[in-house]
Amino acid sequence: MTTAPRTPPNTLAGIALLVAAVACFAVLDTTTKAISLSVPVLMALWFRYAFQAIATTVTMLPSRGWRLFKTAHPKFQCLRGLLLLTTSVFAFFSLKYMPVGEFTAIVMITPLVITLLASVTLGERVSVLRWILVVGGFVGTLIIIRPGGESFSWATLLPLGLVVSHAWFQILTSRMARTEDPVTMHFYTGWVGTLIASLALPFVWTSLDSWTLWAGLALMGFMGTVGHFMMILAYARAPVSTLTPFLYAQIGFAMLGGWWVFSHVPDRLSLMGMGMIAVCGAAGAWLAVRESRVIIQATES
Repeated sequence: MTTAPRTPPNTLAGIALLVAAVACFAVLDTTTKAISLSVPVLMALWFRYAFQAIATTVTMLPSRGWRLFKTAHPKFQCLRGLLLLTTSVFAFFSLKYMPVGEFTAIVMITPLVITLLASVTLGERVSVLRWILVVGGFVGTLIIIRPGGESFSWATLLPLGLVVSHAWFQILTSRMARTEDPVTMHFYTGWVGTLIASLALPFVWTSLDSWTLWAGLALMGFMGTVGHFMMILAYARAPVSTLTPFLYAQIGFAMLGGWWVFSHVPDRLSLMGMGMIAVCGAAGAWLAVRESRVIIQATES
């Protein structure tokens, strides 16, 4: 009689880190929406990256010295930073016009898009069931966006650009986390975003009179910094297919933030679309885990 293998401690730690990371991202998104009502989006974006870059440098450079800069893939580090900055631009502008919960749900089709990209660009075989789940996730997205409906606007298309850039960002992160130092990855991501965003800063700078706005900008920077660092650590401890189902906890955190700060509750159709995205995405991730376990058992036997 065989007993089911226990989940490795590293995997449990990876799951815990990822759930904590998406909670940070939900706080970041909620704060971003609140801040964007009074602060130019590109200015807020610069603060978010400058906080990460300076905090990482100040805390890690004294102990690591020049090792902090050491990387085998400087081009990929720059590409990863550019992809995250592009994702953030889409996110900040999306949140300016969209509720947090609905925005987050659309973003959660990213794992399904990764499946699509893996099939088209990497030649990976995708089963019929997976294609059904991908289609189901996109149907859920259309229910939220509702093209042609009264609630439809051009802003509801912005998260789709985010999904594409974020999918490539996640693929690159998972590959680089196997060999690159997480702190070094975090360092380069922050400084690449800061340097590029600095180019637009002179044109969007606005004086802030309220301390609450400064506090909000600091909170954005802190949550973005901590969240992405924990995500890197999570990917270094557990495979993407195992972690993906837990990404959908962010929808719950985002809905809670939207209700608490903005008193917004999604309507029935939006909830239906969000549910379809969560179910299809989580089922796709479960299928990936199941398939990977079958491969592992066959290799071991």
